[in-house]
Amino acid sequence: MTQSGSMTGAKVKLIAAMAIFGTIGLFVRHIPLPSSVIALARGFVGMAFLLLVTAAGGARISGASIRSNLPLLLLSGACLGVNWILLFEAYRFTTVATATLCYYLAPIFVILASPLVLRERLTGRKLACVAGALAGMVLVSGVPGGAAAAGGNLRGILLGIGAAAFYASVVLLNKGLRGISAYDRTVVQLGVSAAVLLPYVLLTQKLGQLSPGLSGLALLAVVGIVHTGVAYALYFGSMGELPAQTVALFSYIDPVVAILLSAVVLREGMGLAEWVGAALVLGSTLISELPERREKSPS
Repeated sequence: MTQSGSMTGAKVKLIAAMAIFGTIGLFVRHIPLPSSVIALARGFVGMAFLLLVTAAGGARISGASIRSNLPLLLLSGACLGVNWILLFEAYRFTTVATATLCYYLAPIFVILASPLVLRERLTGRKLACVAGALAGMVLVSGVPGGAAAAGGNLRGILLGIGAAAFYASVVLLNKGLRGISAYDRTVVQLGVSAAVLLPYVLLTQKLGQLSPGLSGLALLAVVGIVHTGVAYALYFGSMGELPAQTVALFSYIDPVVAILLSAVVLREGMGLAEWVGAALVLGSTLISELPERREKSPS
């Protein structure tokens, strides 16, 4: 295969992965199970699927790389599980579009934490992106129109922002990992998220009284296999062929799909202020992830 053909195939995989991620809210909204149970199933099924993909490809999990990164893997896996619970709860209390936009504040949290955690300098452009994203979030929340607290919307917004904070923690922790492949990292994090959530679910839920029905179990299987296993396999299968800037740009297919499905399928309407806010959030976070021009040093 030529290099251009390989890159085209990688782009198709990435687009497919992001489109799949963008539909998860539509499925989670219709699963009659607590968010913690859905997150537990997603972690376990996703881990099992990726292990099968790895085995089918003749690859092996590197025990040495996992052991050398174990503390960070354990902590990031726990954060991943909590992040899912908060996001799935957000879907229940606000629109899929609003929950997704709150979730996409994660890069902004990474920027704000980077001077302390990564020792990175906050540039003027990044500070402007933070301000733009926060202004957009205010518009999306409905605060200017006095609708923020309507129908539990404020609770959903706070849950979505909480999910973003925990996902930002996963991103920051991942930056400390060394010498481990994306597949190995994700398999362990999914497994850890399931292991952390299992005792929580057993202590807080009466499993014998849960009745998801056949349709609920089918949707749960789709979330675990398709939205986690397949989507992550496509995502990681594309990353090695594409530059980081392309991956960052294409990642915004996820929220665009989620917003469109929220409006068209779920009939969760957005007013002009919300659309302007969505543009500010997504535009600011996208610009924040693009590389900045380096000033030429004086000769």
